[in-house]
Amino acid sequence: MVDEKLIARCIREEPKAQYELYRALYGTLMAICSRYERNRQDATAKLNQGFLKILTGLGRKRSEVPFEHWARRIMINTVIDDYRKERERKSVETMEQRMEDLDTSTVNEFLVGMEAEDFAALLDRVPPMSRSVFNLFAIDGFPHAEIAAMLGISEGTSKWHVSHARNILQQAIAARAVPAKSSIR
Repeated sequence: MVDEKLIARCIREEPKAQYELYRALYGTLMAICSRYERNRQDATAKLNQGFLKILTGLGRKRSEVPFEHWARRIMINTVIDDYRKERERKSVETMEQRMEDLDTSTVNEFLVGMEAEDFAALLDRVPPMSRSVFNLFAIDGFPHAEIAAMLGISEGTSKWHVSHARNILQQAIAARAVPAKSSIR
C-alpha cells in the first residue's frame, strides 16, 4: 500500500519520492503491461507512459478512490489508448479454422500445476487484439460492453475475441498436457 505522505511528496514533484513511487508500483504495473505486450521492451515503454500519466494526474485523483485501484486503471487505460491509436496501422486479423473439441478434463488438470510464466508464454500465442480483449475480460474483469466501448468494437466482437483466445489457449494447453501419440504402423 502506498503511503499518503509519499503521494503528497510526488505531487510536490520531489524526484526521490517519484522514484520511490515508481519502485513501489513497478511490479503491479509491469504485470499489467506484460499481459498486453509481447516483449519486455514494449511493456516497459507502456509502463513508463502510464507512470507519467499517474504522476501528472496525482493532484486530480479523488480521495475516495483507493490509490492502487486508480493507478491500475490508468495503466490499463494507457495500454488500451495505445491500441486505439495503433488500430489503423495493424493488419486485419484473419479468422483461424475452428479448433477441434478438446478433452477439457485433461486441460483443467494441467492448469492446476501451471506456473504464471508458463501461462504467459501460452498467452503469447494469441494474436494481439484477442490477447488484449481476453486480458481485459478474463483477468481484469471488465464486462464485454465496457471492453467494446474502450476498444471501439462491438460486444459481439469482444465475445468472439475471448472465445478465439480461449480456443487457442485450450489447444496449446492440451498439446502440452497430453504427450504426443507415437505413430506405429
